[in-house]
Amino acid sequence: MIIINRSKKEAKKILKSHAPINSLSIKSSILECIGDTPLVRLNRLFTDPDIEVLAKLECMNPGGSMKDRPARYIIEQGLKNGTIQSNSHIVESTSGNLGIALAMMGRLYGLAVTCVVDPKVSAVNLKIMKQMGANIEMVTEADEQGGYLLTRIAHVQYLLGSIPNSVWINQYANSNNWKSHFEGTGTEIADALDDLDVLIAGVSTSGSIMGIARRLREKFPALHVVGVDAVGSIIFGGPPGSRDLPGIGASRIPELLNKSEIDSVYHINDLDSANGCRALLRYEGIFAGGSSGSVVAAAQQVVAKMRKPIGRPLRVVIILPDRGERYMDKVYDDDWYAMVEAKWLAVEGEVVHE
Repeated sequence: MIIINRSKKEAKKILKSHAPINSLSIKSSILECIGDTPLVRLNRLFTDPDIEVLAKLECMNPGGSMKDRPARYIIEQGLKNGTIQSNSHIVESTSGNLGIALAMMGRLYGLAVTCVVDPKVSAVNLKIMKQMGANIEMVTEADEQGGYLLTRIAHVQYLLGSIPNSVWINQYANSNNWKSHFEGTGTEIADALDDLDVLIAGVSTSGSIMGIARRLREKFPALHVVGVDAVGSIIFGGPPGSRDLPGIGASRIPELLNKSEIDSVYHINDLDSANGCRALLRYEGIFAGGSSGSVVAAAQQVVAKMRKPIGRPLRVVIILPDRGERYMDKVYDDDWYAMVEAKWLAVEGEVVHE
């Protein structure tokens, strides 16, 4: 609202009438701001009237990503059952977002946090983790699959033997990861909708897609679940390769993953991820991260193939995991984009030539 040529007294009166103080919800801490993220129709990007695509804006969690949910759930469950103590030192391998979320939890619960990262981590994420108080351990040697995950985990094992009272979160095998999304993200979506046909979500630890899908299938048994993986990831049997964008994909199969619960899988390369991000920003004004672009790119393919229900539009929910400002040196950097574009156009040319 714009106020023009009014006295301060009149301006205050108008503002007060629009936002009475007793209507504001006052939180006891930032913990209570995690979750309850909105679902938004993407009717500018997906214009077919027979298709309704709803985006779950996990980028609106206070730590900037959906990783706030498992970070809070895992820490609080650990404190309750005694696996985490007041003097515990939390250690985790992370591409950035979980590290930020754990560092935030560390601030609130007085816990030391060490994040094991690799050169693919966003420079912005790295700065945020440091400002949040996390200790940073950077590995620089790629693993046998061409990624860094196995190297990071090996370094975690080393730290567990050298840091007193250290506790490994182990997001790839910790059942509280998927449970946080079952009770949180999945329940919020289920409560908001009367019908749902398709869920599309990125896969890395697989905690989010497993938890959300399990909760949604309780209400929508016929739900078609689409996993979005990165080209170069081996999670679903693809050939290993280097990836420029962190967030989805992995160089090992996560223990949490049950492939039988995922109906179809789409592999998205870095260029298509970047194009998905830029389209989301151009048409919807949503400034989201690389994984979100992968999900959008997959959704554009999925909706073209799915059979429409009779009497209503096909309803699709996509999960947008994090914010765009953390990818300013990647997805939204024109030089980086040009480099990735040249790389993938060359790859496509080689495939066509063969």
